[in-house]
Amino acid sequence: MNILLASAEVAPYAKTGGLADITGALPVEWKKAGENPIVVMPKYGSIDVEKYNLKKTDYLLVVPMGFWEEYAGLWHGKLPGSDVDVYFIEHDIYFNRDGIYGDPHEYGDNDRRFIFFSRAVFSVCEALNFAPDIIQAHDFHAAFSLAFLKSFYRNHPLFSKTAGVYTIHNLAYQGWFNPQRAMEFSGFGMKEFYPGSWFEHKGNVNAMKVGIMFADKVTTVSPTYSQEIRWNYYGEGIDDILNLRGADLIGILNGVYYDDWSPETDKHLFHNYNLDNFHTKNHNKADFLSSLGIEADDRPDLPLVGMVTRLTEQKGIDLIVNKLENHLFNEQYRFVMLGTGDYNYVNFFNYIKWKYPKLALINIGYNNELAHRIIGCSDFIFMPSRFEPCGLTQMYALSYGTIPIVRMTGGLADTVKEYSTDSMEGTGFTFWQYNAEYFDHSIDRALSIYYNKLHWDNIRKNAMKQRFPSENSAKEYIQVFEWALEKIGVLK
Repeated sequence: MNILLASAEVAPYAKTGGLADITGALPVEWKKAGENPIVVMPKYGSIDVEKYNLKKTDYLLVVPMGFWEEYAGLWHGKLPGSDVDVYFIEHDIYFNRDGIYGDPHEYGDNDRRFIFFSRAVFSVCEALNFAPDIIQAHDFHAAFSLAFLKSFYRNHPLFSKTAGVYTIHNLAYQGWFNPQRAMEFSGFGMKEFYPGSWFEHKGNVNAMKVGIMFADKVTTVSPTYSQEIRWNYYGEGIDDILNLRGADLIGILNGVYYDDWSPETDKHLFHNYNLDNFHTKNHNKADFLSSLGIEADDRPDLPLVGMVTRLTEQKGIDLIVNKLENHLFNEQYRFVMLGTGDYNYVNFFNYIKWKYPKLALINIGYNNELAHRIIGCSDFIFMPSRFEPCGLTQMYALSYGTIPIVRMTGGLADTVKEYSTDSMEGTGFTFWQYNAEYFDHSIDRALSIYYNKLHWDNIRKNAMKQRFPSENSAKEYIQVFEWALEKIGVLK
């Protein structure tokens, strides 16, 4: 099966969150399974072409935009450690700038940038003479590719038997565009924009709605999230659209690429370990604290709670803000965090770092090595999210015997089970209601287990036995791709 994966983020080239991890892992698994995937993404100025051995091809892409044509270069590389082809669309005006989307505010021309990217996907196929059986478009950035597939390319020899699958990673980011701009750039024109059309939602173009409506199948990144987003509370204003496509909406749990996230092989740890010698994890914690300036005689008994996160309301930072200072004042645990995001949250954590320098180890920004060390060396990980489509951090943490404290939503509900001292089953500590007191109670339960050696050893063993391999996710996607091809009559 020829699979074209189109995404604005693919690890390790460009990443702001879990989207990149999944788009970087799935094609590798498909290739191992005998499929023929290619990846198409923008060539951002931040991508190190020498580090990843990327080469510019001789192809000049001609990309229709509105009533005119634009041009782009094409670069090629291989996903590290694999034989998966990755193609990078080079357009300096659109992509050779800081970041991916604009930070802290999105670039004002993101409509034009990503409509161009979505159309250029087809130009890549034409240049390579690649006939995809499936185009899988990820999030709003690639959503218009499915509208183009079903409209402008439906009779094209390369695409007449191509099915489109749209994958939602986070419903909160939908791509709201000015209709007069977006409809012109896309080439559909304002004649296709009217109340109730597949492009219109609440008077604007909604790129995510476009992807949902034009797709043959719609997937999202965990079974629970696929149900939650049909409710008004989680539906981010388009639950009616999702319910309209309910028969084609499928939740597939994201998986972990354990080649990168295993305590047995992780090169970022101070000491590698596995289930047979998991107490070596304690040495990692001691060396990690020492590397951050915490001496061995400075309360080594304290639990270490980690957090690797975007500092946004979605991630439950309000609950952390509500309780953290009181916990640190009472020396309940030591807190280490890596993250960046909302200015007000950044200010709060910088204040906490100043006030509790030996208890609050705050790192603003992103550093891959530090992320691995926090997840691998901490005792607990906080994920009190308001909503969480899937989440990968809790799955990484379980692999390292780092116990998640999570809110029961989305993928967190699918992967973390409350620990019971009676049955000695379970892998973490959970709460359901989005409330600081319920969060506090889950922390109290976790800390009581930490000081009970029998249960503390047991829960860590339970956690390390959990497996959510990306291979399983890849197989489920292949099944969905086959259903999509059946829907358009290619497979019987």
